Amino acid sequence: MEHSGMPVVVGTDGSEHARRAVLWAADEAELRGLPLKIVLAMDMPGFRPRDIEQALAASGERVLAGAAREARERRPGLDVTVELLRGDMPGAVRDQAGGAFEIVLGSRGLGGFKGLLLGSTAMRVAGRVPGPVVIVRGRTEGGHGRIVLGVDPFHEEGDPLEYAFEAAVAREASIRAMHVFQVADTLLPLTPTISTEQVAEVARDELAKALAPWKEKFPQVDVDEEVVQGHPVETLVDASRSADLLVLGAHGHTALGGMIVGSTTQGAFQHADCPVVAVRPRA
Repeated sequence: MEHSGMPVVVGTDGSEHARRAVLWAADEAELRGLPLKIVLAMDMPGFRPRDIEQALAASGERVLAGAAREARERRPGLDVTVELLRGDMPGAVRDQAGGAFEIVLGSRGLGGFKGLLLGSTAMRVAGRVPGPVVIVRGRTEGGHGRIVLGVDPFHEEGDPLEYAFEAAVAREASIRAMHVFQVADTLLPLTPTISTEQVAEVARDELAKALAPWKEKFPQVDVDEEVVQGHPVETLVDASRSADLLVLGAHGHTALGGMIVGSTTQGAFQHADCPVVAVRPRA
């Protein structure tokens, strides 16, 4: 993944959840050797009186200045820039994504800035923005030295795997690569010649194939491979309790073929105990 000089872009709205996202993004930018860009999007319809528009813009600039100050205090010497964007957050962030290494958002936000309300803005961003989108939630201090990578080896593209391995190298962490599958109890009696263990064995083979090129490219990363029968959200959320990062693909499609956030990723965004990264292909 070529990202030299591309900034880590983090959205803020002045809320405490956004503040945690900014500080996490500052750590991430220094870890990756990249600049940090802090953005705030404000939807200011043209019918507002100009003095109100100016007052709102000034308020937004103060929020940005405060966020930049905290980022620089957190990571002295970090290259930090800010930008006040016009429009709603999903559209504004989507415009930023092409030149960003990743987009970072808080798990909640302030409605007054049409901000980072998970379930609306953050979910829409993660489903439609190319590249990695990080939702900062749960524990952010790290310390476990492990990244959990949720893998669907039957449908996975390489982008989430590449992100996870690069993140493991940057953090000097190991990877716990997990494929979680469910087989409906009502289906097994109809297929008596197939057992759950046979399903798991096929999944283990496919998981090993999916990981093999990345293990070869990043031999310094220790990788544990697991195939687990269970509920994907519950299993991955439980695994997140001993992880510094949970990396997933942004699977899901609308009836018209557009990308959305898959149900497993949505559940992880809501309940994980560490920051969650949803990775969509850039092209």
